[in-house]
Amino acid sequence: MTLERRIARVFNLTDDNWMKHANPWSVWTRYSVLPFIVFAFWSRLWIGWWCLIPASAASLWMFLNPIVFNRPKSTRNWASKAVLGERVYLNRDIVEIPVIHDTPLYKILNAISFTGVMIAIWAIIYYSIWGAVLGVALAYLGKSWYLDRMVWLYEMMKSRDAEYQKWDY
Repeated sequence: MTLERRIARVFNLTDDNWMKHANPWSVWTRYSVLPFIVFAFWSRLWIGWWCLIPASAASLWMFLNPIVFNRPKSTRNWASKAVLGERVYLNRDIVEIPVIHDTPLYKILNAISFTGVMIAIWAIIYYSIWGAVLGVALAYLGKSWYLDRMVWLYEMMKSRDAEYQKWDY
């Protein structure tokens, strides 16, 4: 079982929920989570332990986001294809992906995102606005580049697999 499949289980991404998550509103609003969490914990200086309320709300949104939207009217957009590409990638232990996508680049991009999150956490602890901006930007640079590669993967795989073709509407 791939790591991505385990993560998908944590977020309850069933077949139906994957299609809900492919709604562009799900993708774009999910980008709000990290800045809200950073700001929430940063606000501990002003509101003390009450900062846990907005931090908890942002964390809850991270888990609910993939399932609260309806299926998209069309999956022929970048955001939907990115999610569907993630689904293809996590399925690589069952359906082989092209050699060009069997690369360490995806791990590197996830490492860039992780590094950004770690910098953002450091910035929260030490109240560094530049660290927070750098951390969030780095996290989103890595994630967005990763998602762009997932679009490319999905575009390649939908012509090779009948199941993946059904996701394109």
